[in-house]
Amino acid sequence: MPGTHPPLWAHLHQSLPPALRSALGILAEYVDDPRVTDVFVRGTGSIFVDSGEGASPVMGVLLPPSEAMNLARRLIELGGRHLDEAQPLADVNLGQGIRAHAAIPPIARFGAEISLRIHRRGRASLDTLALAEGARLVPHLISLVQSRESLLITGATGSGKTTLVGALMAYAPSHERLVVLEDLAELSIDHPHVVSLECRVANLEGSGEITLARLVRESLRMKPDRLIVGECRGAEVADLLQAFLTGHRGGATTIHAGSIDEIPARLDALGALAGLSERQLTTQAINAFDRVIHVERGKDQQRHLTFGRLVRGGDGSLDVLLDT
Repeated sequence: MPGTHPPLWAHLHQSLPPALRSALGILAEYVDDPRVTDVFVRGTGSIFVDSGEGASPVMGVLLPPSEAMNLARRLIELGGRHLDEAQPLADVNLGQGIRAHAAIPPIARFGAEISLRIHRRGRASLDTLALAEGARLVPHLISLVQSRESLLITGATGSGKTTLVGALMAYAPSHERLVVLEDLAELSIDHPHVVSLECRVANLEGSGEITLARLVRESLRMKPDRLIVGECRGAEVADLLQAFLTGHRGGATTIHAGSIDEIPARLDALGALAGLSERQLTTQAINAFDRVIHVERGKDQQRHLTFGRLVRGGDGSLDVLLDT
């Protein structure tokens, strides 16, 4: 029954390895809390923690500027990069589903700014997602996967769109080969044949970068039965659309959209980054995606799903037609 499942994070808790715990220092206790999705250190030394209801300050804790700077440099170096005045911005993967971003002076005006994004690894199922009207929706969701519909899953940050993709793709037939492409590896799918590829940032010399767009192109040589892209954020949308249009049906991707009404504008923006005209993007997106699923997390912490399809509006632009 809806509302009877324990919170998803209760199934995903993992303790931090000693080396990572040491590098995190004072932040380790917050990162290790299975409810926490984000930790921030402001330039003023204050710490904010987000447990799914927005960032709130940690009272009584203030990092001195030198300690915050050392923490930022230590985390970025752990991820294989370097921070200094010549390179004042960096973004790294720390492992364990943790992404660290840091900015230091002169870019950061008030001191080191640190942002940690934490994805709790684990194989979620539709039964643990706390879906509103779950008993009614679960068979419908499974049927979308088993009928090989290509899915565009949208939602705001923290809504659970990536987790929903992972839970859905577990219902792909066991003989199929799933190729998963992500900027930061987050998806964990309960399926016997999953190939997981992750982007790579450039090294100190500016070489070695592997972009999501390149991963999409490379993945087509790996004979995927289903292609899953964790989140489209840029030019890779053009390669993904082409993949879905040329026979690779039944896959899925997510995009960030605060509401279902924002989806057309968000896709248009991604298409522009890929060099697609509005007409090209509209035609390709309508034919590439069979179904849109928009995810919102309610005040009751349940996930509310809205279903629709991409269509051409009266003025010829992209629109979303809601299922009735």
